[in-house]
Amino acid sequence: MTDTVDVPIVADVLPAYAHLGDAGADLCAAEPVTLAPGQRHTVPTGVSVALPDGYAAFVVPRSGLAAKHGITIVNSPGTVDAGYRGEIRVTVLNTDSSMPYDIAVGDRIAQLIVMPVTRARFVPVESLPESTRGAAGFGSTGYTVTQSGEHA
Repeated sequence: MTDTVDVPIVADVLPAYAHLGDAGADLCAAEPVTLAPGQRHTVPTGVSVALPDGYAAFVVPRSGLAAKHGITIVNSPGTVDAGYRGEIRVTVLNTDSSMPYDIAVGDRIAQLIVMPVTRARFVPVESLPESTRGAAGFGSTGYTVTQSGEHA
């Protein structure tokens, strides 16, 4: 059984979960937009929420739009804080180099994931404890072939 939380909402079209067990509820466009190749546009959704304290919502791309049309979200994930009461708007980007993409009113353009969040208490220290990974980052894992073609 999945936990639920009541989220007060003002919306032209309510976000909806497409399937039982889905993490993200679809957000729809509230105005039509044509995205030229490489163009971005901030699209209104007509949705405003009042998240309870201790929750945040994250606006994430829809995988089908990305895979089939090259449409993604510029600042993914977008964060909706509990205190925000304005309209959720989605800045979409057409990554296709040659084809424009039309968004119609009612098209599903993003997903909204509502999650509990923990606030951190940042504690200044002189140094951090050691770990197996250490300071290795950006590209330090996940490669099976090195740049020279040899296996790592």
